[in-house]
Amino acid sequence: MSRRRRGIMSEGLKEEIAKELGFYDVVQKEGWGGIKARDAGNMVKRAIEMAEEQLADKKG
Repeated sequence: MSRRRRGIMSEGLKEEIAKELGFYDVVQKEGWGGIKARDAGNMVKRAIEMAEEQLADKKG
């Protein structure tokens, strides 16, 4: 199984979500590799929620 090198989320979106979830300070100090796996999972969960909200807005 190969890992993707190219990210799907833009850097700006990742930063926005990290700020919202309260661990952007870790990103600034240690980079994205310094965040906890749980935080990374919560980022993905939040990004999915945001995408679903956008789709609902387009439909409604």
